[in-house]
Amino acid sequence: MIVLKTTAELALMREAGKLAARALAETIAAVRPGVSTAQLDAVAERVIRAGGGTPSFKNYRPAGSAPDVPAFPGSICASVNDEIVHGLPGPRRLKEGDVMKIDVGAFYKGFHGDTAWSVPVGTISPQAQELLRVTEQCLYAGIAVARKGNRFGDIGHAIQALAEAHGFSVIREYTSHGVGRELHEGFSLLNYGEPGQGMLLRPGMTIALEPMINAGRYGTKVKKDLWTVSTIDGKLSAHFEHTIAITDGEADVLTKLE
Repeated sequence: MIVLKTTAELALMREAGKLAARALAETIAAVRPGVSTAQLDAVAERVIRAGGGTPSFKNYRPAGSAPDVPAFPGSICASVNDEIVHGLPGPRRLKEGDVMKIDVGAFYKGFHGDTAWSVPVGTISPQAQELLRVTEQCLYAGIAVARKGNRFGDIGHAIQALAEAHGFSVIREYTSHGVGRELHEGFSLLNYGEPGQGMLLRPGMTIALEPMINAGRYGTKVKKDLWTVSTIDGKLSAHFEHTIAITDGEADVLTKLE
């Protein structure tokens, strides 16, 4: 089901998005060698709660998940190096050369803002730098074609074509998604595809657009904690995300500070 947002609802989503963006920015600022992912999680939670919101991810369980899957314990997903998404924050300390992926959600005034960024820890390898650069470009390539009258496949194709042109691969098992009053609302949007295919984009649609790009193969596996997703071949992955709204013109990025 597609939930089209009113102008008033989009204004509230922008507030939630800005809160998520502030939490992400302060968490990124705390990234350095020696810091634990639990400490980063505490930064994000403090910012969200100080802003009057609640962490979208804390105690979250996906609809239809197996009974043995625990509720998510953190305010951020903290995924390092070959970990793609859904990493559990904890005692792990970051090291020089790591790639840290921080995914933050804030629930505020009835709506969710969802955003993520991949962050170098100190000096990273040239390949890691290139992966981060291209994955961020993939996000903005998707946003550029997220316009009224285009289709989901146009977004996926823009992301896939750019990633594969640089020798990287697009994850198949995990997708972008609708977002609003629910964290995952109404639909999934593949980060790969064919132009002109898939659902029509209409004003009022809100999307958590989040390309996940691997340095190696696109296969994934879930770790024993039942949450953390990593690459099948142990190679690096990157992840960037904005919550956007489809308008009569360019997509409106709701998870930016300004």
